[in-house]
Amino acid sequence: MKNYYLVCSGAVNWTHPEWRGRFYPDDLPGDWMLSYYNTHFQAVYLPFKDWQSATESTWAQWLHETQENFVFLLESGDSPASFPVSDRIRLASPDWSDEHLWWLDENFDLRALSQRITSRAANGETLFVISRSGDLQKLQAVNDLIQVMGY
Repeated sequence: MKNYYLVCSGAVNWTHPEWRGRFYPDDLPGDWMLSYYNTHFQAVYLPFKDWQSATESTWAQWLHETQENFVFLLESGDSPASFPVSDRIRLASPDWSDEHLWWLDENFDLRALSQRITSRAANGETLFVISRSGDLQKLQAVNDLIQVMGY
């Protein structure tokens, strides 16, 4: 498996209408949003309903439009679904998520987050900090924290 960032920030999906004009430029074509998103964040969490019907060509496009260290986190579902085998795609089972995900909206405590980052980094394991709501202020604070901590 490739070595990725020790801390990856992102949101649930990249298609937040309220981001238009605040994060995404007003004139950015919709099909460029993922490419733009991945220049600011290192991961995206996709709910099962959003990825389970993605075709091979859609996956190929998503992987092509993102940098080689960008990670897709996939919510596990009740029914089987297939996705490409790639070290850039991770199935976020509940057990895996408990260890590797920090849900930013539920726990916006930067001191506790910095301690968790330090703990995970000591083991060489990536921590994914994800905002369910796509709160840009909180995501910017996390990106600032990551930068200050040198990750």
